[in-house]
Amino acid sequence: MDKKCFDERLLFLANEYNKTITRKNEIQPSINGVYNRYKYPVITKDHTPLFWKYDLDYRTNPYLMERLGVNCAFNPGAIELDGKIFLVVRVEGADRKSFFAIAESDNGIDNFKFWDYPVVMPETGDPDINVYDMRLVKHEDGFIYGLFCTERKDPDAPFGDTSSAVAACGIARTKDLKTWERLPDLKTASAQQRNVVLHPEFINGKYALYTRPQDGFIETGKGGGIGFGYTESMENASIDEEILMECKEYHTIKEVKNGQGPAPIKTQKGWLHIAHGVRNTAAGLRYVVYAFLSDLGHPEQVTHRPGGFLIAPEGEERIGDVSNVIFCNGAVARSNGDILIYYASADTRCHVATTTVDKLLDYVLNTPEDPLRSHSCVRQRIELISKNLELIAKGEFVLPVGRL
Repeated sequence: MDKKCFDERLLFLANEYNKTITRKNEIQPSINGVYNRYKYPVITKDHTPLFWKYDLDYRTNPYLMERLGVNCAFNPGAIELDGKIFLVVRVEGADRKSFFAIAESDNGIDNFKFWDYPVVMPETGDPDINVYDMRLVKHEDGFIYGLFCTERKDPDAPFGDTSSAVAACGIARTKDLKTWERLPDLKTASAQQRNVVLHPEFINGKYALYTRPQDGFIETGKGGGIGFGYTESMENASIDEEILMECKEYHTIKEVKNGQGPAPIKTQKGWLHIAHGVRNTAAGLRYVVYAFLSDLGHPEQVTHRPGGFLIAPEGEERIGDVSNVIFCNGAVARSNGDILIYYASADTRCHVATTTVDKLLDYVLNTPEDPLRSHSCVRQRIELISKNLELIAKGEFVLPVGRL
């Protein structure tokens, strides 16, 4: 390729990139009344800068090929600082290794732009093979903590097994998202840990953490459910006892496993939790996002469990590297009562859903709990139908043409 063609191709790539990061997002009509979706993902692999992927020197890359490709960008932790929204995104290279990178936006809905350099996460004495899915928490101790999954090859795997791994909770802290201090990994009695989240406030002078104890890298085994425990410090975090506060349940959206998403949101009615639930299907595991409420003074005590999912994959969200998956580990509650929920689809890209504290509270407080049996579910639905038909019969509202 001559220099002219090189320059033309670079101009084309730059124009496409700029279209992506400057595209205005479009709110979609709310079907369920709880939240709004948006037309475009807020983060994709195409949001990553060209200079992350291409050698832009004509002398060493005359065909302008990708040298370090990006496969996907998803599962971000989220935080608001000085009125801007920052996402610590899981970026996965074409080599399958994940790393963290920070993207910022003025409104949290569109125009996210990555910082020039990804995060250089310090290593422990036992280096990570892979790191991903950071939960960001601004704790009352003054630090911003990032808790994430650190993955290493299973040292006890049989010879020739190159896929078995051990998952643990990595811990880092910062004041500005630029300089990160790596702390020792969390210690618990569980064989493996995923989806560990720091509670944003001290409880009786201790740090509280939501955990997800499990026996294996993928399978929860006899464990499973959202755990809760305390540690005296984060410098050498150690939980002696985990209690299960939100268990997996047969024939529900969380029958295989479940885990805390972002840190819970404090409200006057309790702590609002966003979590993920997993069930098995003939096509593989299906991940959805659900919500529940716990007690203000005792956040490990769940007070309200609305039945079913809050967000499930729709349309193109079902398609990607790991199909039929919705996952959330980042949300921002703003001072005006708005909530931004960042959810990834199919382990490929990230979307935003917007709602308010009032709406989510109405949802968790007034949506019936799953009665766990088909017969009871029918009775529950018949009760709603009867109420509505009675309102229609009384003429309390005017129907459009046809039935509702």
